[in-house]
Amino acid sequence: MEFMINAIYIACVVLFVFGLKLLSHPSSARKGNTLSALGMLVAIVATLLDQQIISYEWIAVSLILGSLIGAVMAKRVEMTKMPEMVSILNGVGGMASLLVALAVFWAGEKIETYILAIMLIAVAIGSITFSGSIIAWAKLSGEIPKLVSSGATVFKGQAIINVLILVSICALAGVVVVAPENIEFVICFSILCLVLGVMLVLPIGGADMPVVISLLNSYSGLAACAAGLAINNNLLIVAGALVGASGIILTSIMCKAMNRSLSNVLFSGFKNNASNKIEIEGEVTPIVAEDAFFVLEAAQSILVIPGYGMAVAQAQHAMKELQVLLEENDAEVVYGIHPVAGRMPGHMNVLLAEADVPYEVLLEMDEVNARMENFDVAIVIGANDVVNPAARDMEGSPIYGMPVINADLAKNVFILKRGMSSGFAGVDNPLFFKSNARMIFGDAKDTINTIIRQFSD
Repeated sequence: MEFMINAIYIACVVLFVFGLKLLSHPSSARKGNTLSALGMLVAIVATLLDQQIISYEWIAVSLILGSLIGAVMAKRVEMTKMPEMVSILNGVGGMASLLVALAVFWAGEKIETYILAIMLIAVAIGSITFSGSIIAWAKLSGEIPKLVSSGATVFKGQAIINVLILVSICALAGVVVVAPENIEFVICFSILCLVLGVMLVLPIGGADMPVVISLLNSYSGLAACAAGLAINNNLLIVAGALVGASGIILTSIMCKAMNRSLSNVLFSGFKNNASNKIEIEGEVTPIVAEDAFFVLEAAQSILVIPGYGMAVAQAQHAMKELQVLLEENDAEVVYGIHPVAGRMPGHMNVLLAEADVPYEVLLEMDEVNARMENFDVAIVIGANDVVNPAARDMEGSPIYGMPVINADLAKNVFILKRGMSSGFAGVDNPLFFKSNARMIFGDAKDTINTIIRQFSD
């Protein structure tokens, strides 16, 4: 029986590895997701049956109930709510690892010292992941603005409090190792780790939130890996390590894309000590959609730069329709995807895939920047921070040094926005005042549909 279970586990690991490999490209991502989900399903059933944890009836009921909840969540969630959903799922992963580790403590059996240390690591990472993910969800959703601001929350003495919490956690860990039979110490340890998770995410805001989500995803994998070591489950160890490693790699890529270190994101937020009151010269030039049509009709190369605002306006389908019309008019249309566009990694790729935009026309930031001056028109739809030239030109800006898509260097720039509000980072955008930039105020979907109607007339 043990040989069969291990053989099933190896097959699941193979499915996970191939699933991750396929997730690396948008064209194969759906197949990769299916393979990984299949591997997880087989792993759960095999583990429950092997350990005889619950009866067959309850396994069937749990599978049906869990599948229904997951299917309804995936079907009902809006594209603008995807980051919040990912945050919640990260928190669930952390909580699951926390409960597994606590269950081992609760069993009251004699535990080797090195296993105790691993279990404490699982409890710590799981707790921090859970509470940190809840705060990330609150920041992204704005559901409880009176308690959790969407921006960075900093207060006097915050650093000292964090150090005291960390010292207390280390001290309690030592006490637990000496007296593991006292479950009260373990509970206090868990509570302090939960508080630390809150304190670590509170000071982070603005454009750093995609990095935080990626990092918490990595934490959930590391917590699962530690829980697997604690209960000697090989599959949980490997699966957790895969999630943790892939999350760390993605976090590293995103930090590089933002030109900042991981420690800067975790502990300094968005450089709150810097002023965002920068002097911007020039005037805003508005234009109506009907006039923008004439420019687009004459354009030969067009760059579309999507952002969170496109998801809010649900303008991706209208943009795909306009893309087809422009291509029939012998124009080239490509999309410039910034690594942190939207509010989670890959947000824009998922959004455009929903509208069946071909993967071949989704270009990375470096590709479009290299040929920016050749684009006749750059259409910025709901993106703000990722096209802000202040990151390149103004040392006083809080986002100075962050690589951006240089939309201001295109021959013409159309910015589709509802108003002049700043982006999620709360930084003014000099692009709006450039001489080659035109603001098209209003709902992006309505604006694009108006241009589409002009093509039809």
